[in-house]
Amino acid sequence: MLKIFSTQISGYFKRIAEQEEMNIEDGARILAQALVGDGRIHIYGSREMQAVVAEALYGAEPLQGAQELCVDEITYADRVMIVSRFSTDEEAISLAKRLQEEGHAIVGISAVQEGTESLEQYVDAHIDTKLLKALIPDDEGVRYGFPSSIIALFAYYGLAFTVKEILSEYE
Repeated sequence: MLKIFSTQISGYFKRIAEQEEMNIEDGARILAQALVGDGRIHIYGSREMQAVVAEALYGAEPLQGAQELCVDEITYADRVMIVSRFSTDEEAISLAKRLQEEGHAIVGISAVQEGTESLEQYVDAHIDTKLLKALIPDDEGVRYGFPSSIIALFAYYGLAFTVKEILSEYE
């Protein structure tokens, strides 16, 4: 099972690296704008996506200028990252709508799912994790192993590395 799981995860990593490269660069530019100025990066993670918030704030290499989202503290110089399992997450959409209406720049990370509203409609850059179903089929055809936070962390690292690269070029 672990071999199937790791092969499947590797496939998602490869698809994100190849198909979301421009979105990662666009998102990183948006986030870097906060750090070049006097801004901060506010991060919101829906449910299990708190893993991305924890990594950005408390990991071995914290994201420069990052803090957990506090809507009342966001300034014009700040940027926001919203991470959810699916693009149809109602809380993430509601938050993105509110922040967009207030004129804040937002980067989203989620798996694009069919729906009437989608997170990608309300953000300035969106990275599609592409993970819509569990990875491992059992003998009855039921799938299990849904590593949404692992895949989102991969997308986050793509953003973080690109932000770091942008900032090093800026100095």
